[in-house]
Amino acid sequence: MLEFRTQGFNGYAVQYSPFFDSRIAVASAANFGLVGNGRLYILGLTPKGIIAEKWFDTQDSLYDLCWSESHENQCAVATGDGSIKLFDVALDQFPVQSWQEHKREVFAVHWNLVAKDTFCSSSWDGTIKIWSPTRTDSLLTIPTHSCTYSASFSPHSPSILSSVSSDSHLRIFDLRTPASASNHLTASIPLHAPPQQTPARYQQAMPPSEALTHDWNKYRSPIIVAAGVDRVIRTFDIRNPAQGPVAVLPGHEYAVRKLAWSPHLSDVLLSASYDMTCRVWTDGSAMGADGGEQQQQQKAGIQMGMGDPLAYGGGRELGRMGRHTEFVMGVDWCLFGAEGWCASVGWDERLLVWDVRAVMGQ
Repeated sequence: MLEFRTQGFNGYAVQYSPFFDSRIAVASAANFGLVGNGRLYILGLTPKGIIAEKWFDTQDSLYDLCWSESHENQCAVATGDGSIKLFDVALDQFPVQSWQEHKREVFAVHWNLVAKDTFCSSSWDGTIKIWSPTRTDSLLTIPTHSCTYSASFSPHSPSILSSVSSDSHLRIFDLRTPASASNHLTASIPLHAPPQQTPARYQQAMPPSEALTHDWNKYRSPIIVAAGVDRVIRTFDIRNPAQGPVAVLPGHEYAVRKLAWSPHLSDVLLSASYDMTCRVWTDGSAMGADGGEQQQQQKAGIQMGMGDPLAYGGGRELGRMGRHTEFVMGVDWCLFGAEGWCASVGWDERLLVWDVRAVMGQ
């Protein structure tokens, strides 16, 4: 396990470069993001450990970041003053572009993985905006009417994006549809609804709670995972929004702050939580049990008092990493090399780079 100290700055987000296997970016904020400056770290993995290749200071906290998919040296950051800034690693000090349209804190930025020429942002002001790095104004504004903590383009389509918000809903937007009154909205899925296929007496409806994070599966295009304040991780199939979650994965003791599907395995995902742990899960889709078998296993487990009665779909926790000493805010998988390497950041002012395979079974 490798470690880098972000002295004086609390980590909020981390992402491996899509171009270089040895480069990692970290978005951080002074004073836990409540007041003060932000700092974008550009870190290099070397035989002698992790070194800071460069850093950029900002006037307000940084809450998220994303690497450009079209320029290997550019990285966009989301700030607490409502602005989005684009930095170039090859240049010093100042951003190459800055946008100021959001009215509240920007909490998420995500690059379009298919088209590669646009990215989206979401804000506490209840909007999602789509940007081009070559334009000074946003290309499109989509209202969500609630504080939107996470927005993301589908890795399978350049025109489909999703968001999760404080109203406990996952929204799917298709930019190919007419804007009309729906503002490109094609599905709105309540995250707290119980699975529809379980017997009625086992259905446990949970109260709505703020959804903080979500991620698209890299191999199964209709599958999205989401989680938030209620501590439960759920996967959804957007082809059938009414069926409720496909898998329910309880286990975290506090809110889940970040989720990331594996870029190597279709059923494995990583979570970061306020309970100071990162956990690796399988959603059960690769275990060979069909829906009927999964329901029978779940029913038997409840009757025998085994496991969590909220669990559904055959998924389970595979292992956990508990080396952080404060809230874990961000996690990301390495795209290159041996599958299983990842990075995590937290409020303990530490970036940890570690191998998921080393914590399996813990």
